[in-house]
Amino acid sequence: MNAYVPALTGGGQVIAIVPQTFEETFRVARAVVASGLAPSALIGKLTGDDAASAVAVAIMSGAELGLKPMVSLRSFTVINGKPALYGDGLINVVRMSGKVAYLRTGCDEVNGKLIGYCEAKRLDTGEEKRVEFSQDDAIRARLWDDRATIKKKVWENGQPVWKDGQPNDAPWYRFPKRMLAWRAAGYCLRELFGDVLGGIRDEFEVREIDEAETMRDITPAKPAHPPKPPAPPAPPAQAAAPIEAEPAASRTEPEFELGDFLEQIETGLAGAKDETEVEEIWNDFDAPAVLETNGHADMIDTAFAIRDRRLAQLAPLNGG
Repeated sequence: MNAYVPALTGGGQVIAIVPQTFEETFRVARAVVASGLAPSALIGKLTGDDAASAVAVAIMSGAELGLKPMVSLRSFTVINGKPALYGDGLINVVRMSGKVAYLRTGCDEVNGKLIGYCEAKRLDTGEEKRVEFSQDDAIRARLWDDRATIKKKVWENGQPVWKDGQPNDAPWYRFPKRMLAWRAAGYCLRELFGDVLGGIRDEFEVREIDEAETMRDITPAKPAHPPKPPAPPAPPAQAAAPIEAEPAASRTEPEFELGDFLEQIETGLAGAKDETEVEEIWNDFDAPAVLETNGHADMIDTAFAIRDRRLAQLAPLNGG
C-alpha cells in the first residue's frame, strides 16, 4: 500500500519571516551569522552570540522603521556604535511609510557645476520641501574628491601595505551625482519625515560626523601641580655592548586581521558598478588564497557570499 504523498502546489504569495519576540529575533540572527550572510560592516570582528546580538539589534531597528529582517540587514550599517541607513535605504523607508505624495531625487548641471536635489510632499499634511546640495557645498564640506588615483592600503602576499597611484574607489569620486542627490535627500527627508525616520541618518553623514568628533581638539588639561624641575644629569656610563640584531626568524609578523580583510572586500565591492568591476576587484583581493594562507580557509565561503551579494544587488540595476 503506497503512503499518501501530498501534492505540490504552485503559485501563492511569498511572505517574509518576521519574528514577533526577542527570542525569535535572536534565532533569526544566529542563523544569519551561522550562514555567513551577516554584513562585515555590521558585526566587525564579533563572533558567536556577540555577532548575533549586533544582527538582532539591526533587525529590531529596522522593524521600528517598517523593514523586514533581511531588508534591515541590507539597509543598516553601524559606524562606531551608531546605526545608520545606506542612502537608498533612507529613501526606501520613507517611500514605504505611506505618507508620501511624491518623492523625487536627482542631479542637475548648472553653469558647469553639479547640484543634487530632493523634493518631496507629505500625503497627510500636504507639506512640501525641496533641498539642494551642490558641488560647491560638497567642496566646502571637504567631501568632493576628483583625484583619479590615491595612496591607500592594499593586500600583497597576505599583508597590508600602503601604495601610491591606486585607483580612487571613493564614492564621491566614482558616483558624484548620486552622492549629491543622497546628501540632499538626507537633509530633506529628515526634516519632512522626521517622525518616520526616528532620528536615523544616512551612512555617509554619520561617518563624517564620527570623523569630525574624532578630529576634535583633545589637548590635555594643564596639570594641577607644576612639574618638578628636571633631575641633574647622571654621570656618564660605560659604553654598553652592542645589541645584536634580532634574528629574522624570531621577528613578529603583523597579525592578519580577518574582520578588516573581509570589510575591505565588502567596501571595495560596494564601489563596483557592474559585474565586470566586481570580478576585477574580487581578483585583486585574491581572497581564497589570502584566507587559506592565513589559516582562515573556513571563511572562504563567507568571502564568496560577500561577492555574490554585491552581484545580486547589481543585477536589477544592470538589467539582470
